[in-house]
Parts: sequence; C-alpha cells; structure tokens
Amino acid sequence: MRTAKIASTLALLLLGTAPLFAQVGPPPINPPNLTNPPQTSAPEIAFDSVEFGKLPADMHMGEAASVAVNSKGHVFIFSRGNSIGPAYGAAASQLLEFDASGKFIREIGHNLYAWGYAHAVRIDSKDNIWVADKGSDMVVRFNPEGRVTLVLGRKTEASDENAHPWERVNPPLPPIDGMFRQVTDMAWDPQGNIYISDGYVNSRVAKFDKEGNWLGSFGERGNGPGQLRTVHAIAADKDGNLYVADRSNRRIQVFDGEGHVKRIITIDIPVQEKHLIMYGKDLRGAGSPLSLFFPGAPWSVCITPPKAGSPQYLFAADAFRIFKMTLDGHVIGWLGGEGKGLKEFGWIHGLDCPNENTLFAAELVNWRVQKLTLHPIK
Repeated sequence: MRTAKIASTLALLLLGTAPLFAQVGPPPINPPNLTNPPQTSAPEIAFDSVEFGKLPADMHMGEAASVAVNSKGHVFIFSRGNSIGPAYGAAASQLLEFDASGKFIREIGHNLYAWGYAHAVRIDSKDNIWVADKGSDMVVRFNPEGRVTLVLGRKTEASDENAHPWERVNPPLPPIDGMFRQVTDMAWDPQGNIYISDGYVNSRVAKFDKEGNWLGSFGERGNGPGQLRTVHAIAADKDGNLYVADRSNRRIQVFDGEGHVKRIITIDIPVQEKHLIMYGKDLRGAGSPLSLFFPGAPWSVCITPPKAGSPQYLFAADAFRIFKMTLDGHVIGWLGGEGKGLKEFGWIHGLDCPNENTLFAAELVNWRVQKLTLHPIK
C-alpha cells in the first residue's frame, strides 16, 4: 500500500473560462496525465421523481443520510431521526427497511450500542446490510435477517485511559490501525476485501480482508494526487477499482486496491445562474468558506451493478445536482437543481443506482429520499 507523492505544480480549478467560486485552502494538484480533460457542457437529463417511503405515524425520518437497495428491491434508508437531545454523538441513527413499493417493513438495530450519527448504508453481494456511523466511529454489518455479524472500529469511551488519540484536534493526530475517526462509507472488491472511507479526520481509505482483519490503508491529508480532504464516499467497479469522493478537493480519485492512483475525475459542468444562491449564501464571493457546496464537489458516488453486455456507469452528486458518467469520467448528462420540490434537491448526501435509469437520492435538509426514473437522452 502506498500514498502517491505530491506533484510540483498547482492547477487552478476552472468552471468554464473563469473561476466562479473561491477555493478554500490550496487548490488540488491534478496532473494532466492523470486527470480527465475539462468538460464544460453536457445535456440535461429529463426525469420523473416520487418521494419514496411512508413511515408509521409515530416515526419520523429526520435527515436522510443514505439509501441502498438489495437484490429483492427492498430499500434501506439510514437517517438521523427519532433522536432526543443533541444530535451529534447521541442517538441520531435509525436504519429503516421498506419494500419496493415504499411500504415500511421494520427498523433494524433499534437502540444499537453507541450509534451516534448516521452517514452511509450499503448492501453487499450477499444482501448483507452495512452502515457507517460517523458519530460512533464504527462500521456495522447486519445479515439479511437484521442481526449484527461484524463490527469494525470502536467508539471511544470517556473512561478510556488512552482516549485522547480520538480527539478532534487540528492538526489531526496520526491515524490508528483498525480505528476510524468520523468514518463515512464502505465498498468491496471482487475478492470480498472491504474498503472504508475514513473520512473527515483521518483522510484515508482503510482496507480489511473479508473476515474483517486489518490489511492497511492509503491516503493522507493534502491536495496532491493520492492525498485526500474530506473522504466523503467510496464505490468500486467490477474490476475492483475504487472511486473515492474527495469532496473538499472537488474531485473523484480512482485507485486500485493497493492505493495507486489510476486517474483523477473532476466535474466541471457550470452551474445554472438560478442555483448560484443557496440558503442565503452567495457562493461566488471570494473567500467563501462553503467549499463543500462547490459545483462538482462530490458528496456521494455509486456505480451500477455489472450486467453482461452492458457497461457500468458512475453516478456522482454534488450538493444539489447528479451527474451520469462513464467510468473514465466523461459526463453523459446531469439532472437536478437546488430546491424543496420534487425533482429538486437539498444536500444529496447518499445515492444508490440499481440500474442506469433508476436512482435513489437521500437528502439531508429536505428529510426525504426521492426515487428517480431517468428518461433517455435525446
């Protein structure tokens, strides 16, 4: 496992011919030999949308952090709901299962030890349900029956004699093998190895074997190739390549399973004028602190399942748009925009793409999941 060295030159991120948004911190280093050519136009994709899932009257969704679909078409939503008191680090995680029609089936892991802040849910090839809980620094695997079968990481305790390595200090303390700090997502290669995006603090990808044994990690905090800032999501293609949402660097980095950078994908489709103002903040001003809202800064990624005779597609979302891409980063089309209505989005925190024309999008500030049906591009 290794981390790529920092290149010697800086590249300014452009949207069109002039920067519309100020970069917070040093701009990412994206060497031309690794980075897809700039693409500043793509067709808008028409689509239909419905709000998915109906909860019983005594349950509430809260912030929808993530969504995933299993082989039976059941939909799992990991939300920050039904919490009491301060949300972060308390009990702001609930895992909800719905059938394909949106009928509520059950809550999985109710009152599970130490759950603190929902971040991601994924389904593996055996229909096991995996969740990344940012508040407890744990990744938990449930079997299809809803029983815990594996736990990675551990929530630090106030009574731990050596609790200080988990403190959120700046600059961050060195990572600890087998432990996470604000973990975000997970993916698997064809051999069953587990890759964990770790995350807000550690700025790395951790690798475990299929039994949950620690194998190593790659990545470190920075803006060079192989370096990461806010590792927010991860997905794998059928060959085991890893697509890592390097959100604060406004790019997706593609690694092989040993941590070598294969390519860097940037999304440079300009945002429409009507979406430049978000929640009272004008992102065009110099020095804007809201780098996570930069157009093209990836919040979530998903890759369509392998299908004989068909290519896989990469979908990525920034805060309010979704992009359909080839695996080499060419943008086929885009959809969405900021807002509260159907077919509009507010902080797309999780995506799942069971096929190239069906998407599920989990939204934080709109407290919902939308099911999207894409129309053919004309």
